Amino acid sequence: MPNKKLMMKGIEIKNLLVQQTAYNFWANDRIAKFVADRPDLIGKLTNSSFDTIEKTIHHIWDAELIWFGRLQGKALPWPPSAHLFPNAGIVDFVNTSKEWARLLDNAEAFFLDGATAYRDSKGITYETANTGIVMHCMTHSAYHRGQLIILMR
Repeated sequence: MPNKKLMMKGIEIKNLLVQQTAYNFWANDRIAKFVADRPDLIGKLTNSSFDTIEKTIHHIWDAELIWFGRLQGKALPWPPSAHLFPNAGIVDFVNTSKEWARLLDNAEAFFLDGATAYRDSKGITYETANTGIVMHCMTHSAYHRGQLIILMR
């Protein structure tokens, strides 16, 4: 019988997170392909949270990298994409999303039941349930992808 902590109205949390991370990978890949076909959009000035589409994509990517690193016990410098991928292409953004999907596909109960301690950018220590981290990160990515969709019209 599945662990009751991992159930949500009859839906196993792992299945939900696998679906979310798979969708995140698919959606980020669609964004990347669209931008690759329309390079004129990448530097387009916008009136949004970030002043270009490129900066919005990097914000999504940096958040995914930071949270992925935290789940692995790594403290990454900000912005992680600039430090980890100095000559980054849009494919690196998509590969990070693919790694999230792979992480959840292979997640065991100890990971899903666990929590991760980390420090935020101000040095404050927190501990958050791993499932909460995944939900937060995927929701954050979806929010900013919504902005991108509007900006790319």
